[in-house]
Amino acid sequence: MNHNHANYQARLDFVGALLRDKLLLKEEADIVPVQYDPESPFKYNNFVYRVTLGSPVLSSHASSRITPQSTCVPIPDGAKQLIVRLANQETEGMSMANRVENEVAIISLAAAALDGFQPHVVPRVYGWGSAAPKSAQGWIVQELMPGSPLAEVLGEMDLDQKRKTFAQMAALLKGLQSYKLPETITGFGGVTFDDAGRIVGAPMPTVGAGPWPSYEAHFRSRLEASLKKAQDNQYIKGWQPNRLRERLDKFISDGVPAQFHALSSKGDRVITHGDFNASNLLFDPVSGRITGLIDFDFAAILHPSYEFLRSFDGAGGQFRGWYMDEESDEAALRDAKLNGFPSPLPATKADGPVQWEDAKAWEEALEEVGAKRPRTLQGIDAVADVDTVLQGILPWRVTNSDVLKLQTHDTIMQCRDEKEEHLDKLLRRLGF
Repeated sequence: MNHNHANYQARLDFVGALLRDKLLLKEEADIVPVQYDPESPFKYNNFVYRVTLGSPVLSSHASSRITPQSTCVPIPDGAKQLIVRLANQETEGMSMANRVENEVAIISLAAAALDGFQPHVVPRVYGWGSAAPKSAQGWIVQELMPGSPLAEVLGEMDLDQKRKTFAQMAALLKGLQSYKLPETITGFGGVTFDDAGRIVGAPMPTVGAGPWPSYEAHFRSRLEASLKKAQDNQYIKGWQPNRLRERLDKFISDGVPAQFHALSSKGDRVITHGDFNASNLLFDPVSGRITGLIDFDFAAILHPSYEFLRSFDGAGGQFRGWYMDEESDEAALRDAKLNGFPSPLPATKADGPVQWEDAKAWEEALEEVGAKRPRTLQGIDAVADVDTVLQGILPWRVTNSDVLKLQTHDTIMQCRDEKEEHLDKLLRRLGF
């Protein structure tokens, strides 16, 4: 049986018990998985359920409330539907120590940062349970936001519609960038709640380490941890063959500080969603409005450049490090984001990797609201090269257990060799 589907009924039973025991809702409720494929070969990060209650929550049912917690609000009168998110304990690379706490705390910060958007776009949290205790099921009960995933309609929009949508996305990003963080958050990384309910620095769940005193320290820690994991991979073998490991060690000790030297405002810390893409934006095609920014599972407090390294698929793409093919469209787009888009724009190729008009429209939307972006983040190109090394050390297709099952040995080794070639040439370019 598929690993996602193995405990399907047990999860439904858990949600049902959650409704009865925590919300004290005794009536039957319709519990339906959201975007769930029982045959998916990849492990889900979370199992998400839409809950339709037998009758709306009423103020007279005062017991129909989850015990108050930090940053949570009561379920409002008249609520008929909810979202329940269950953290998948089997997700690779995610630390459970403060996984739920980090998401709930970041949602609270994002809601405050985007308070000026009406109607609100960040879902309200009604209650949550930690995944930290051994074998505990982490959960979040939150507001069901209106709309459908933007990813379902973005590709069909004309350029004018995309411009209007990008303008809203840029305004959301600007709001996250401009928010003044609580003084209790002093480092880079994840967050959690202290005993007084204040939001404080904590390990970054996607890494299982942190918080760090600097953005540079965050990358150095991740590079070192990745090399340790690479040591146990049967295909990579710690990158010891061909003496690549020695050069990687040298880059971490000597190269990383040099790469961060040119980064402007390296002390800036902002809310980073970490997966700010069309699949996590909800949209109402009738009003043309973005109605929700959801799924803060990968969110953290990091430098504003980090969002561009991880987000914006469908809106100009992520900002990448050096490309081996310096004549490629991807390399040309990277240069355009740093130095300005050419006029006229290059032609968009059928099924090509770059949608030039979309990318320029996204850049103009960012500029219009004054959002920090690659062109204004001096030194982001050097940081992106560090990130390229980081992602090259543990390539997904050579390390993820689900992906490995779908590939032949020859395919895996081909990918491994391609990554080694890229790492080798990038390190040479950087002087290592």
